[in-house]
Amino acid sequence: MTSSGAADAEHKFHDAVAGRRVALVHDWLTGMRGGEKVLEAIADLFPGAPIYSLIAYPVALSERLRRHPIHSSFVQNLPLTRRKYRYYLPLFPAAIESFDLTSYDLLVSTSHCVAKGAVPGPHAMHLCYCHSPMRYVWDQEKAYFPSSRGPVGLLRSLSLSKLRLWDVASIPRVDGFWANSRFVAQRIQRYYGRDAEVLPPPVDVAAFRDEDHHDPGTYALAVSALVPYKRLDLAIRACEARGLELRVVGTGPEEKALRALCGRHARLLGRVDGAELRRLYRGARLFLQPGVEDFGIATVEALAAGTPVVALGRGGVLDIVEDGVHGVLYDPPAEGSARVSDTKSLEALSEAIDKCLAIRFNYLELGARADTFSSDRFRERLRSSIVQQLALP
Repeated sequence: MTSSGAADAEHKFHDAVAGRRVALVHDWLTGMRGGEKVLEAIADLFPGAPIYSLIAYPVALSERLRRHPIHSSFVQNLPLTRRKYRYYLPLFPAAIESFDLTSYDLLVSTSHCVAKGAVPGPHAMHLCYCHSPMRYVWDQEKAYFPSSRGPVGLLRSLSLSKLRLWDVASIPRVDGFWANSRFVAQRIQRYYGRDAEVLPPPVDVAAFRDEDHHDPGTYALAVSALVPYKRLDLAIRACEARGLELRVVGTGPEEKALRALCGRHARLLGRVDGAELRRLYRGARLFLQPGVEDFGIATVEALAAGTPVVALGRGGVLDIVEDGVHGVLYDPPAEGSARVSDTKSLEALSEAIDKCLAIRFNYLELGARADTFSSDRFRERLRSSIVQQLALP
């Protein structure tokens, strides 16, 4: 978009929202992950708009978010909330509904849990950026809760069933959905019966761009939360088997189990600062994503650094990586027993790594692909979409 076109679009946006009282709604504010980066970009368009969240710890947030008034729910005052807030999941619907939002004309929620269920005023418009319908409620319950026997399992199943009913019942509160990928748009259609406009999240590609000629490194890199569905166990096993160094950035509940799989070649690095993360991206030979991602911000960051991607060919990565051009995508195994599927997944991942190592990718082309997901592009698309939504009768 030309500078004059961008200025015209910005004027149209400000005209459309002028005089509207705007509130932002988010699930929880406990750190600056991908969802909070989306909220940050949206919040920049509405200076001074209050943010409503189940819980909030401003010290863990960016300065840009701390400029906004932040309101938390009663969950904030419950015991052990700082570390164990997910244990209060059955209370989240009541908590998000407890906010009095009747004085606002426009609600913008960013949701992967219950934020989309906030109750707008009778004449307000509610637009929801949906990162995903709740995975642990709909299609990944067994991945998150593998053991469901006994009284505890029964209580959990009843709670999740009740949450599913609430999730569906709250759909009419949303006037328009955005999805971060075609994959999530399909999930929104499947579980909510609603269309969603695909709006990829903002990525600070400039921070990771390698302006110098990219010299392929010697190690593989994964940047991810250490949770079951990310399938980092496959990445570790594949790299250990072929003697390829693997560095894993991230923390999570699977850390102990994954550390037990690490031998001479795989290392869990935990959290790293921004400078170290950029260095790791730029020094990697390839980036590994063996799990299904709703989008994959880390995938875009790797491409911005000139690092090709090896990923399971499902989910949001299909919006980012073209096989053979920006990396290597491999097919998921055919259905079978868990052990058979894991063996085939490991074989497919290992073959994809070998294929990627044999290709010399054009790092400029990788960076150009990442640029299509820049923060500036996100703001342009978001402004345009909001103007169109507000113009609807």
